[in-house]
Amino acid sequence: MEDHEDHTHPLLTPRHHTPDPAVVFTAKSDDIAPIAGAGDFAREFFAESKKLWYLAGPAIFTSVCQYSLGAVTQVFSGHVSTLALAAISIENSVIAGFCLGITFGMGSALETLCGQAYGAGQVHMLGVYMQRSWVILNATAILLTLLYIFAAPLLRAIGQTEAISAAAGDFAVWMIPQLFAYAVNYPAQKFLQAQSRIMVMAWIAAAALVLHTVFSWLLMLKLRWGLVGAAVVLNASWWFIDLAQLVYIMGGACGEAWSGFTFKAFHNLWGFVRLSLASAVMLCLEVWYFMALILFAGYLKNAEVSVDALSICMNILGWTIMVSFGMNAAVSVRVSNELGACHPRTAKFSLLVAVITSTLIGVMLSMVLIIFRNQYPFLFSNDSEVRKIVVELTPMLALCIVINNVQPVLSGVAVGAGWQAVVAYVNIACYYFFGIPLGLILGYKLDKGVMVSHFLFIFLSFTNN
Repeated sequence: MEDHEDHTHPLLTPRHHTPDPAVVFTAKSDDIAPIAGAGDFAREFFAESKKLWYLAGPAIFTSVCQYSLGAVTQVFSGHVSTLALAAISIENSVIAGFCLGITFGMGSALETLCGQAYGAGQVHMLGVYMQRSWVILNATAILLTLLYIFAAPLLRAIGQTEAISAAAGDFAVWMIPQLFAYAVNYPAQKFLQAQSRIMVMAWIAAAALVLHTVFSWLLMLKLRWGLVGAAVVLNASWWFIDLAQLVYIMGGACGEAWSGFTFKAFHNLWGFVRLSLASAVMLCLEVWYFMALILFAGYLKNAEVSVDALSICMNILGWTIMVSFGMNAAVSVRVSNELGACHPRTAKFSLLVAVITSTLIGVMLSMVLIIFRNQYPFLFSNDSEVRKIVVELTPMLALCIVINNVQPVLSGVAVGAGWQAVVAYVNIACYYFFGIPLGLILGYKLDKGVMVSHFLFIFLSFTNN
């Protein structure tokens, strides 16, 4: 394959190249036959479900383990001091969360490139694409270090107290190695996902979480290193994941997909940057909308109660979204592989199976939440007013879970097909030109309070879908 990819349409053409984008995904003879009846549907649904869950199960487990690294650190920091908990929470959600969205989003470009390359039989290009992504993401990480270095004045500027800003600013500087770990990790993950090598990622993530928990207790509590111990363990845990993945990749387990370092990684960087930026914008616009809801809740009447109640709902939504992120990764791999192999009907059917499965999972999770709506708020708060608002928000939260279990799956299909820019435009229009302005009007001018945040999240999830 020549090293000049078109980033306007789906990036990789099938094995037999044609310049006409209208026939890029013409079905080959080994594509699934059109569904003729209920029997055919059930048979193909079961077969596709097995393929999806083979990818989605370990991907969900990996997402939960990696998400838990920060959560475990916050749990132990709560036993150090209230200031330590506040500092780590602010750094993790504002500084690291902002940068994670960018690096994870830019790394998602490989879901398109590596997935379609693998499906098209161009396995030798996977290592080139991964190295190209490393170059771009590490260059981006260098720029983002300014956010870590100047975290303290930035936090003061958005209204944080002097004590929290100073502690979070120091912690942010210590966490700069984690930023570069992100830049290495996400391209490696997408490289492995495209080849369906998901189990190795799950084992590595599980080992990292166990070690992270043990050493967090040892350094933060037993040895009383506090925030310094938290930074050491978090950085070490992420670099453990990176090094373990690199040993696996470079040790020969990936065969033709990794043939060593090459200067081809520096070719066509601008085209790769365009796709990476589109991927980053697509994801960041969704992640930053979460942050905006919390930020604006802090300026409502009775701000502390509003922020606490909305934060509880968003935390629950965040955990459930880890399930949909795993399905997102699985369907992105399936769609890109099948499109690369000229199987458009299989790709469409994979989308249908993923949407049905994600909807059913969302419904089950929502039912559990509604059944225990009067009990689960006690796990998060002792304040009766906060618990009351959370109970009132539960029906909206349940609907959010159902809808947002589907939305990442549809985003995964867009990534698999290489249509990140389209999703980015939709997110800009829905979230920022419509959602936030309407939320400000309803929340402040009409005094609708925190309830409007969940209403808007539901409505915008519908419009995105």
